[in-house]
Amino acid sequence: MTGRQLGLLIDRQGRPSMLLVGDRDQIVIPDLGRHRQSEGRLRGLRFLHTHFSTAGLSQDDLMDLVFLRLDSIATLTVDGQGLPDRFQWAQLLPPNPRQEHYQVSPVLPWDRVQVDFTAQAEALESELQRQTDGGKPSSSRERALLISVSTAPKRIQESSLRELADLVHTAGLESAGNLIQRVSSINPKHLLGRGKLAELEVQALQSGAGVLVFDRELAPAQMRNLAEITERKVLDRTQIILDIFAQHATSRAGKLQVELAQLDYTLPRLVGKNKALSRLTGGIGGRGPGETKLELDRRRIKERRTKINKELAKIRDRRGATRTRRDKAGLPVVALVGYTNAGKSTLLNTLTSSQVLTADKLFATLDPVTRRIRFPQDQEVILTDTVGFIRSLPVSLREAFLATLEELNAADVLVQVADAHHPELAEHIDAVLTLLQDLGLHTIPRLLVLNKWDLVDSAQRLTLQNRYPHALPVSAQDRFGLDQLLETLGSQLPHRDIYILAKPTHGCEQVR
Repeated sequence: MTGRQLGLLIDRQGRPSMLLVGDRDQIVIPDLGRHRQSEGRLRGLRFLHTHFSTAGLSQDDLMDLVFLRLDSIATLTVDGQGLPDRFQWAQLLPPNPRQEHYQVSPVLPWDRVQVDFTAQAEALESELQRQTDGGKPSSSRERALLISVSTAPKRIQESSLRELADLVHTAGLESAGNLIQRVSSINPKHLLGRGKLAELEVQALQSGAGVLVFDRELAPAQMRNLAEITERKVLDRTQIILDIFAQHATSRAGKLQVELAQLDYTLPRLVGKNKALSRLTGGIGGRGPGETKLELDRRRIKERRTKINKELAKIRDRRGATRTRRDKAGLPVVALVGYTNAGKSTLLNTLTSSQVLTADKLFATLDPVTRRIRFPQDQEVILTDTVGFIRSLPVSLREAFLATLEELNAADVLVQVADAHHPELAEHIDAVLTLLQDLGLHTIPRLLVLNKWDLVDSAQRLTLQNRYPHALPVSAQDRFGLDQLLETLGSQLPHRDIYILAKPTHGCEQVR
């Protein structure tokens, strides 16, 4: 008798895959790699180990079952002579009304156990596959579990997760469910405690989610720790927004700004994850050991950032020269601002008879669009549409898009477009005001416009009019309220008298 725990990893053919030896109190399962790892599938291995205690399966055993996605886990207690005594096993469960994560058997005499563990594992896997297939859309999108860990009230977390679901959909993922955890303080290592992490892992397995998306920006260490313990792809809110921006950027300036933001996000997260990243790469004629692969990657990113910043500076200079010419011509500037998907581009199209891309998506347009509208008696107004705002806009994105947001500095009036039909209208208005203040634009005259008025019922209209008495209700789709909007703008614009019509009589031109 060794006085140590012994463990066996057994495959579905009943063959021992690995023999493990621990100490008297515990046994550690090593890294199993990516054996049979995919969404909706178990590991294909069951774990049997001996116990000297009569307590049966421990909490650590159940956590191993969850995090390693084992077919099952079992313990065999031995008596003082080292002979088998009692047996207990546990396995994961498919989605169920009681929301139980695993099933634990009673402790039985070891020779009274008659269970076909392979058949049980295959049946469980089939049920998991059936339930996840039943909830899958016809598209081949990856499924993502959305997680909110915050000190904020649950209502705020739910609201933010709804927006994250829209972001995830726009980025090309399919939401497979939510997990909300309100905490008194954030766990700096994993955000969540081990018990909640186990719940997260089971929910991801039951829903067939291969991606975990956190509704916050994760620190580099947090992202590594979560990816290691869950063995799933881990993304945060910033990565999702960056991915959307990368998909929608079309102009040279937009692509450069997105690339800069991606580099700023990536740089602090460059770490050596394997031996290849620590290999020395000194070249011929080099003195000393040379640079490590990690240092080389960092240097290349810094060099690329410097080059992009120079190119963006040139773009800002060109746009600045254009604004200077407009200022000399004495043309008033009206800038459309607002939360993403509030209808700014649709309003621009309606007012100027343009064909700017519009879509029911977040950040459908990124590049600033400027139109010069010519009115009777040779009067002109510049109308500018900029990138939409969003809550918790990553700092790296805000800094990268300075070349775009600088268009707002030259505005004589800001038209804040808000989606009147959105259930979180107030939060969106406040988020835009906060960003305007952060950008130092809060002193520019601002006109609040409640767009999509045609979608609001009569009772809600009365509530909104009482809450925002100075706001103008409009519908960019059917042109409702645009005459009043343009008349109000005409009274607020500086310089000479402006004659404004609801529809340009002499067309519009794009300002380059």
